[in-house]
Amino acid sequence: MREKNSCEFYWLLMPALVASIIFVNVQCRRVNGTAVSVYSSSQDGDRLAIKDDLRFTAEKKSILPEINIDDSMHFQTIDGFGASFNEAGMICLNSLDSETQNSVFKMLFDPDSGAGYTLMKSPIAACDFASAGPWYSYNDTPDDTLMEHFTIERDLGPNGLITFIKKASAYGKFQIESPMDFAPDWMYYGMQKKEEKNIKPQYYAALADYYIKYLQSYAYNGVSVDYLVLFNESVCDTCPDHGYSSVTYKEMRDILKYFLIPCLQKSKLDTRIILGETCFRYSGIEAFPVVLDDAETNKYINKLAVHGYDWDKYSSLTDLHEKYPDFPIWMTEICYVKMPVYEFSDGEYWGNMIINDLKNYVSGWIYWNMILDQEGGPWLTSPEHGDPDNNHQHPVVIIDRNTKEVTYTGLYYYLAHFSKFVRPGAHRIDCTGGSSQFNFVGFQNKDGSIVLNVINNGDETDCKISWRNKMVIQKFKAHSITTLKWQGV
Repeated sequence: MREKNSCEFYWLLMPALVASIIFVNVQCRRVNGTAVSVYSSSQDGDRLAIKDDLRFTAEKKSILPEINIDDSMHFQTIDGFGASFNEAGMICLNSLDSETQNSVFKMLFDPDSGAGYTLMKSPIAACDFASAGPWYSYNDTPDDTLMEHFTIERDLGPNGLITFIKKASAYGKFQIESPMDFAPDWMYYGMQKKEEKNIKPQYYAALADYYIKYLQSYAYNGVSVDYLVLFNESVCDTCPDHGYSSVTYKEMRDILKYFLIPCLQKSKLDTRIILGETCFRYSGIEAFPVVLDDAETNKYINKLAVHGYDWDKYSSLTDLHEKYPDFPIWMTEICYVKMPVYEFSDGEYWGNMIINDLKNYVSGWIYWNMILDQEGGPWLTSPEHGDPDNNHQHPVVIIDRNTKEVTYTGLYYYLAHFSKFVRPGAHRIDCTGGSSQFNFVGFQNKDGSIVLNVINNGDETDCKISWRNKMVIQKFKAHSITTLKWQGV
């Protein structure tokens, strides 16, 4: 038998050698060459602009500011981001031709080409921007405790909330939470003085039926309400001069325990309960214990909700989380009460607020009006329900009903950097370092992708991003928000 010469031997080994080299190269690229997608919105004109990809390289010392990413340390789960459905917004949309109207819906709800909102508010009956008619409830017939005259007819109209929600749902998938400013007037002691605006106990059972009828009627018409909130901005000890009704949290506990929860269980609806919608962040830790410390009621509460009208008491949310760590916290309303703001630079204010809330354990973030007109309206005026005239407010999107011009505000773009890239089920991850002009927060999505959102509140500057003993250098434009996204697994 003839022996194989050396050349033949190496030819036999060649496939294994090639495979080994390919494997080593692939592994090196995974370790040192992870691609980073970059998206920017900035004062110089970027609007969710796709920038050149970066690639992680071996760690090197640098004198630059440094942001350190540790994706092994997870914090709260993210439920989503969005804004609110109101009749005012649908009125503005109906002033546009169908093509432009569809474009607005796409910009708000499409996860690929738009902001991809996943968490929305839809008020129960009238609020200050229920602008398609006078103040209304779903049953304005006095003492109709059997709810024989209950109707959601107005919500089914061309400017109605069900119409609005169903059009939006053609462009994206989102959850809905529904709070109520006021029950039907006839359930209260009176509507003229603050102290009278409380539900008479004799109507607690009727009120529970009212909520159930609302949920069932919406479901029958193709809209599932995921979360129910009893009362929006009811007064509490830390906000006695704010809010709408005077229903206390002790009374809410009793309504839940003895009336609504039994009705909800009997109905077999999947809707869950959110506790709160306090005026201020810091009100939660004062108002919620009377409900959450009650063992019979506690197990039926799914989430906690606060509003941001204290403007900056973020650490109170961490206090609330530490006291009740099993309950996700949502920030479910904030807005300017003034004429709409067209300048892109205004978005920086909101972006910093979003990050500060997220760093203090907020799992969901909802702005108030999604769409208003050039006057910050139209609004509903009903003084007895706490809704004044000339109630100009700032929305996410401004539609000029005269010129038909659509303006996506700075708020729209800063919020979109979160709603588009940080999807439901993501976890906030540990991010440290930086400098005084940066505000930043990081996440890991369920698909393993890592997202870092960085607001540069100052002049253009470079920054080092470190992750798993690797690094990239990113130039952050002046007064900008930048999203860096890469695959973490």
